[in-house]
Amino acid sequence: MKKTLVGVLATAMLFTGTAMAAPASDVQKQLDGLTKQHEFPAALATITDGNGRTIGYTSGTSELNKRTPVPRNGQVRAGSNTKAFVAAVVMQLVGEGKVELDKPINHYLPGAIKDDRITVRQLLNHTSGLANYTNYMGLEKFEEQRHRYFEPRELLDIGNAHPVTNQPGEKFKYSNTNYVLLGLLIQKTTGRPVAENVDQRIVRKLNLNDTYWPGVGEQGIRGKHAHGYSKTGNGIEDVTEMDPSWGWAAGQIISTTKDLNTFYRGLLKGDLVKKAQLDEMKKTVDTAGEMWPGVEYGLGIASAPLSCGGRSWGHGGDIHGYETRGGVTDTGRAFSVAVTALPGTFQDTPEEAGKAHDAVLATVDAALCGAK
Repeated sequence: MKKTLVGVLATAMLFTGTAMAAPASDVQKQLDGLTKQHEFPAALATITDGNGRTIGYTSGTSELNKRTPVPRNGQVRAGSNTKAFVAAVVMQLVGEGKVELDKPINHYLPGAIKDDRITVRQLLNHTSGLANYTNYMGLEKFEEQRHRYFEPRELLDIGNAHPVTNQPGEKFKYSNTNYVLLGLLIQKTTGRPVAENVDQRIVRKLNLNDTYWPGVGEQGIRGKHAHGYSKTGNGIEDVTEMDPSWGWAAGQIISTTKDLNTFYRGLLKGDLVKKAQLDEMKKTVDTAGEMWPGVEYGLGIASAPLSCGGRSWGHGGDIHGYETRGGVTDTGRAFSVAVTALPGTFQDTPEEAGKAHDAVLATVDAALCGAK
């Protein structure tokens, strides 16, 4: 059932100065299309140019059926963007000589999985063949899992209990189980929580002031944010409050579109990992259409073609209540956009949901190709 937004609000603002009375730019028009035509409750986006200057955009309403402005640079659940953070920490450990990409994960975590052939690299680029635990934990009944806490080893046990999809290294098959293992690898190697590693090695280094890994049992969003919505067995619900432990090292981080731009720019500039490790991260495998068209997957980051030529690097994330997409070009231009529902939440048919998802991707492409 469709819901009508009451009082759609739209703003475009400079983050490195005072608010500006901006005309309806191409990006703003596309964000307005996401909220008006495709019925996402809210959309938030940030463009960062090659010099680091940022402009933020918002459209829609923070709460359904209320005239509530969307907070500028509001926090969102960033979902699988978490994988890029975790991958960056793993590659730092590779650069420090503490982890080897082509060693089996069982070398570091004895007996963690049944197949001794699966390597750290195959976990990073999703060619391990391990079953995706999120397919088997009952998330289709999210109202029953929403407030439950999951231990990381419990997530791994779910993945291990199901058949592999392919032989190690045979092909790309996206699996969140890979990143649970990588989170455990970080903890075993450093002797400290993965959340602490991400915070100290990335968040503090890049001054990502609005990015954090929720603590054990933490269900809310700390900073200003728009509410997230999801379709559950009870209908469309506000799912902003939830326990994200089921995502853990595969999808738990909270961030903003501005911080995501800063992270991917810093990663691709070599501010986080050494050149040798960044070169390894950019060695891609074909996703065979499993992600969106033309995407190739490296070690925790993905490469996507642009309509204006060239490619962008980023990741993206889907989690109940929020979808994020974006990337950074070779020139350092970055763009991230977030909407406050997954495609299919407010759309009546799979075709409409597909068009809504394509519209999110089109917004990214237009912004990275120069739209303002």
